[in-house]
Amino acid sequence: MSLKEDHGVLEALEVRLRIILPEEYQDCYDELEPVSMGSAGLKYGSDGKVAWDEIWEHFCDLAMAGGPPHKGTLLEPGSREQIDVEFDRYRKVVDEICRGVGMVTDLKVEPAPTPGWVRVECADDGMAGWLVRAIVMENISVRLAGTVIDFPAGPGYRIEKEIKNVITVMAKTSHYWLEHMWPAQQREIADLLAKMEVESPLVQPALADHDFRADSLLDLCGEMAETIRRATGLTQSGPQYAGWLGVECPDVHAAIWMMRAMVASNVLARREGTVLFVPVNPSSNPGGGTVVRSLVRIHGFAAARNVL
Repeated sequence: MSLKEDHGVLEALEVRLRIILPEEYQDCYDELEPVSMGSAGLKYGSDGKVAWDEIWEHFCDLAMAGGPPHKGTLLEPGSREQIDVEFDRYRKVVDEICRGVGMVTDLKVEPAPTPGWVRVECADDGMAGWLVRAIVMENISVRLAGTVIDFPAGPGYRIEKEIKNVITVMAKTSHYWLEHMWPAQQREIADLLAKMEVESPLVQPALADHDFRADSLLDLCGEMAETIRRATGLTQSGPQYAGWLGVECPDVHAAIWMMRAMVASNVLARREGTVLFVPVNPSSNPGGGTVVRSLVRIHGFAAARNVL
């Protein structure tokens, strides 16, 4: 690809990012610092249950815009084995997540057909597509199918920790979608995501009990890591998660910049500190070519912009 073509691709990515960000971020997202506002305490109603719709008056900046991810590490769903052993506890967790998400969004929420997940029905494809991109950057596992998004759940989830994490992120991201974007921008985002899907389908991580193939995942992850290392010098790093490959960036700013550019390339991405995580999916992206090509190209853009 020529320098002129590279410049055009970079400009297109920046236009896409401006479209998907709420208006207040569009001219300042490179200036944001990932600083947390602190965690809101739980409030309880007269029935003794958490009043999820009364907890938050303000939210931290979106991780999509450069704010701090809600969780420092990825929140994953419980395994089928864990759920089978503690099924009664698991059902209580699912019931509370359904109650809380329903209270803060007014969306339809129910247990997903696959154990380990809670299902939310969004208003349309645009809302679901935007939410899944915003949510994964907050370090909460999520998967997308049309207007449906699934959130994680597990028997070990605690009300003041993991249950609150899921409900907070849904409250935060749906708040930005519904309260910070005009209907015209929501339609523009929906049109953009549909166009991106035609050009190159969204790459999501392989997830257990969904499109997960343990026998090929580790081999593919290693192959992708080596190709990325040879092309960019970025080395594999970070904790091992099913469906994710972590690469070490020089600093937080570089990790944020590359994460957003990957999402604007229709590849889900997130970060933990200076480690950028990209999806590994032997089923939907055999050989990992789409992810590797996007990351190598974006690394070149970052170098040209003096981000690295």
